[in-house]
Amino acid sequence: MGELFRSEEMTLAQLFLQSEAAYCCVSELGELGMVQFRDLNPDVNVFQRKFVNEVRRCEEMDRKLRFVEKEIKKANIPTMDTGENPEVPFPRDMIDLEATFEKLENELKEINTNQEALKKNFLELTELKHILRRTQQFFDEMEDPNLLEESSSLLDPSEAGRGAPLRLGFVAGVINRERIPTFERMLWRVCRGNVFLRQAEIEDPLEDPTTGDQVHKSVFIIFFQGDQLKNRVKKICEGFRASLYPCPETPQERKEMAAGVNTRIDDLQMVLNQTEDHRQRVLQAAAKTIRVWFIKVRKMKAIYHTLNLCNIDVTQKCLIAEVWCPVSDLDSIQFALRRGTERSGSTVPSILNRMQTKQTPPTFNKTNKFTSGFQNIVDAYGIGTYREINPAPYTIITFPFLFAVMFGDMGHGVLMTCAALYLVIRETRLLAQKSDNEMFNMIFAGRYIVLLMGIFSVYTGLIYNDCFSKSINMFGSGWSVRPMFFPKGNWTFETLDSNSVLQLNPTVPGVFGGPYPLGIDPIWNIASNKLTFLNSFKMKMSVILGVIHMLFGVSLSLFNHLYFKKPLNIFLGFIPEIVFMSSLFGYLALLIFYKWIAYDAAISKDAPSLLIAFINMFLFNYNDPTNKPLYRGQAGIQSLLVVIALACVPCMLVVKTLVLRRQYLWRKHLSQMREARPAENLETLEQTGTSSPTGLTQQGTQKFGGVRVGNGPTEDEAEIIDHDQLSQHSEEGDEHSEEEPFNFGDMAVHQAIHTIEYCLGCISNTASYLRLWALSLAHAQLSEVLWGMVMRIGLSSRSGGGFFALSIIFSAFATLTVCILLIMEGLSAFLHALRLHWVEFQNKFYTGQGFKFVPFSFESILEGRFDE
Repeated sequence: MGELFRSEEMTLAQLFLQSEAAYCCVSELGELGMVQFRDLNPDVNVFQRKFVNEVRRCEEMDRKLRFVEKEIKKANIPTMDTGENPEVPFPRDMIDLEATFEKLENELKEINTNQEALKKNFLELTELKHILRRTQQFFDEMEDPNLLEESSSLLDPSEAGRGAPLRLGFVAGVINRERIPTFERMLWRVCRGNVFLRQAEIEDPLEDPTTGDQVHKSVFIIFFQGDQLKNRVKKICEGFRASLYPCPETPQERKEMAAGVNTRIDDLQMVLNQTEDHRQRVLQAAAKTIRVWFIKVRKMKAIYHTLNLCNIDVTQKCLIAEVWCPVSDLDSIQFALRRGTERSGSTVPSILNRMQTKQTPPTFNKTNKFTSGFQNIVDAYGIGTYREINPAPYTIITFPFLFAVMFGDMGHGVLMTCAALYLVIRETRLLAQKSDNEMFNMIFAGRYIVLLMGIFSVYTGLIYNDCFSKSINMFGSGWSVRPMFFPKGNWTFETLDSNSVLQLNPTVPGVFGGPYPLGIDPIWNIASNKLTFLNSFKMKMSVILGVIHMLFGVSLSLFNHLYFKKPLNIFLGFIPEIVFMSSLFGYLALLIFYKWIAYDAAISKDAPSLLIAFINMFLFNYNDPTNKPLYRGQAGIQSLLVVIALACVPCMLVVKTLVLRRQYLWRKHLSQMREARPAENLETLEQTGTSSPTGLTQQGTQKFGGVRVGNGPTEDEAEIIDHDQLSQHSEEGDEHSEEEPFNFGDMAVHQAIHTIEYCLGCISNTASYLRLWALSLAHAQLSEVLWGMVMRIGLSSRSGGGFFALSIIFSAFATLTVCILLIMEGLSAFLHALRLHWVEFQNKFYTGQGFKFVPFSFESILEGRFDE
């Protein structure tokens, strides 16, 4: 269970892979997903590495598959996903895959080219068919003498007045419908009104062969006189991308051409149908295996990319790789290497050699589908430093509980729990659907967080006795208005009738004769002093929970100091911190409990104020007549606690810095003595056992090169201090090695900042936990306002139509409850609970200065491809 509370122990290992087995070994490691490869060629250009050609070939295959996938999506053919995870192809299989993809791509391109040409021809014939039909209609209309006289006068008034016959030329074509108004204005202006334009819309949209879009077009015919106007008209048509078609002048020729066009259209339609059927068959066959092809190509590309991170020995027969891996998975990695070697057919086994290094390993926390959401919350603050305490196991309980304290409502908690249960029960089906909705994926990833938040909200709602702003009378009430049934009843019906506002008097004994069995008495829901009672209760509860939470965080730092062997941090860090917080704010929490126990309802009016007592504690003011002591000897105990708390400040501020400086000077002195004494003289002194030239005896001295000098630890112990103790004080700012000089000023300033931040943080963090009280009050009041403004209107109706009105009002109430109270208020409480963990809890023991372990895993690579 150690890995649950602390990140996995990592090691740096060196892999010796035979050239013929390296591909299969890396493949098995990718399936296992437990090693992170280091780049051993950081100075080598990407295009100069050994397997760059193989990577390019894989990228080319991936490009061809993306082209096929695009064509499949364009044809609206569903891609089959059987969940199959095929094995990585051997390098020799790459040629067959390349040939298959090349053939498929060329076939699709040829089909698309032919289909586009056929569609273009089909479009031209269709447009010509509409032109011939519409042109015939235009000429039939022009046979009308009135229209002919009108058009003749428009074209040339002087000629029309003479009655001379006109020989008009014309052009016919097709243009996009939205360009008709601009096209007509341009013709009028350029030709100065000497052309006659007739146009008609084509009812059915035509398909653009290039884009495949449906385009609405219109047929036009333009009459003009003279070659000059003809040239102008054609240039305008060319500018507006209008398609011009030859149109015979006689009706008989137009009729014969139309018959021929219709025949060609029918033949072309049959060819298009056959081409489309062939294209569909090819794409459907590709859709069945394209996902498997993608997986194979992506795996091969990942393997060659990983092999480019390795070094190659001078014999060109062995690849050397360095990997970070968990110590607990070394056996699995060895087995994967053995399996890869056997699969490649190599007789030389691969070698895994653990290396000793001073580099900081990556941080790896094993998770499952339940703990991954909580680990992501912690990692969002910062990846944990290697092997430090992991806050995620404690966050599993504290996060939903603190959320529920702010969101406490049984009704809302039940709704949230039901929504999360739906996601949990149907998680397999929802995972298979692979939704692209980012918001849904985020909520689905945190489904277990939402489930626990809902369950804890039901619990806190039970404690608050709050369900949709109403109380539940589970055990009856300690207050009664019917004295005939309850001899200890407090009020009579006459009292209720004669008083519009009544306040509960806690000094009057209730039916139970003591505290309510569970939660809060439901009678408080109708009391006018409800807020006064609940505010006092929730505010004190927030302070208690905050102090306990912070003390727990400080206590966890002790386990970090013990694990990293930092006795200095324990005695001059942890102990002063825990004593400082316990002496002040732990004492405040005890005062709250003491006041609850010592003062009952009868004498509660004489109870002193805790806030004033806490302020007087710092001012050493114990003669305040307005605030009496809570107990005997309070002045002495509180004065002692303040002195103890103040004495802890210099321990953290000054003493630790001075001790670090003394350790540095001591190490510097030892280093100088080591350089001053030749090794041979020290060995001679060790053999003879005589005293050193400085007069120090061998007994009780420190050993250097075989001789002890001084009374400190041995040289080996000094090296342990150098590397294990001093280099691990990163959070206190005392990171320095033997080569770096000790800067007393910088260390003093850093320690002063840390001390001031902690001492002031104890005050501000305690006040920050009051958000538990504030948001709980806001949620309850908002729920009560929503009930009073919406549901009360529907429930107050006594007419026959009240049922239908109530149905509409309840729908509005349910919608507002989900949108405002569940989503908006839930998100607000979630963010505040997140802040309490990141700032008030984790900063007591969690530095979060590590870097994440990113293993070479086919699973993560493929998820990145198919979940885009």
